Amino acid sequence: MSSAKYDVLGIGNALFDILVRVDDSFLTGHGMTKGAMALIDEAQAAAIYKDMGPAIEVSGGSAANTIVGVAQLGARAAYVGKIKNDQIGELYAHDIRSANVAFGTKAANDGPATGCSYILVTPDGERTMNTYLGAAQMLSASDIEEDEIAAASIVYLEGYLWDPKDAKEAFVKASQIAHTNGRKVALTLSDAFCVGRYRDEFLGLMRNNTVDLIFANEAELQSLYDTKDFDAALARLRSDVTLGVVTRSEKGCVVVAGEGVTAVPASPVKSVVDTTGAGDLFAAGFLFGLVRNVGYEQAGRLGALAAAEVIQHIGARPQTSLKELAQQHGLPV
Repeated sequence: MSSAKYDVLGIGNALFDILVRVDDSFLTGHGMTKGAMALIDEAQAAAIYKDMGPAIEVSGGSAANTIVGVAQLGARAAYVGKIKNDQIGELYAHDIRSANVAFGTKAANDGPATGCSYILVTPDGERTMNTYLGAAQMLSASDIEEDEIAAASIVYLEGYLWDPKDAKEAFVKASQIAHTNGRKVALTLSDAFCVGRYRDEFLGLMRNNTVDLIFANEAELQSLYDTKDFDAALARLRSDVTLGVVTRSEKGCVVVAGEGVTAVPASPVKSVVDTTGAGDLFAAGFLFGLVRNVGYEQAGRLGALAAAEVIQHIGARPQTSLKELAQQHGLPV
């Protein structure tokens, strides 16, 4: 196995995030399921945008948020995601590159516009996402460059990629290249409803060793095994995958591996403003800890700290240097 050019390379839906504060009646009025992610078409996107108030706009996508966090902590990071050669696409590319992330995916010259995710934040800090995939769903196996994948210690895949057929093929190709080159593959389950759509397929990816590491929150884990019994689901996860990490909000996280179970407490927060990106930034901290070989407990603490930072303000990108924050808390960076 050759030395790695990148510590972590993420592959995901490249989406421009549009964040806005709303009350619960806005969700009800638009028939939304609070806390979930729904795929919408261009007409639905226009209707939501028309009814929204002032918004914050930033490049996003689950895996992209994670990769930006990895880079902020000081690791070498890269991202693969499909945008269109349009104004929003240009903004997206500039934004992620300015975060010190290598981004070379060729933009589409035709087809749907660069994707957008309308993220509605209610007063309790919960986020409800409505996603127009646009160009993001055009990601295909041809966008997966073998040399780039082979150069990353960990390839991090977004569960949402399992919705579009071509992106699914890109996902599998990347995993095969990574494993051929002795690299590790991580998957975030993304959303409990996403898991519900693809439960058997996700379990297959785990059991046939397409992925080595699973990130999930409590709801996603229970959806994966179709049970409300957390301990039973955790035991099944441990038997199905080499390494599993389950976040539990204020209860912290649990890491399961062949050698045992490690529980890590959550980092304290003054107030929860917006949970958008909590899981993404947790994964960033944990992956950083893995590539730095600091052990599961310290990796979990890095993840918890990154998640705590991002939920105390609007938006899924850190507003404080994660590296400096980790140093202040005596964590390895």
